[in-house]
Amino acid sequence: MSDYSKIDIELINRLCDVAKLNLTDEEKTLFSKELTEILSAFDIINKVDTENISPAYHPNKVSNVWRDDVINETVWEPLLNSKRNEKGYIVGPKIL
Repeated sequence: MSDYSKIDIELINRLCDVAKLNLTDEEKTLFSKELTEILSAFDIINKVDTENISPAYHPNKVSNVWRDDVINETVWEPLLNSKRNEKGYIVGPKIL
């Protein structure tokens, strides 16, 4: 898209209708100029020769780091930290 003269107030009005924006005439004029500048910058980027350049999805090489699964024996003693336990149960306060 190298024809930036098509970005005018009419196009900005259509964009405002679609996006449901209420802009003043000054804002529309400002956005028209800014949008033209932005698209001009992208036109410069589009002119860069990338014929023999492979895409760089990741700037650094991405690889998985795997470790061997080691089974550790765990002992779960839920009553070990309780202050009040009796016969393998936690003793709660009496409700009477």
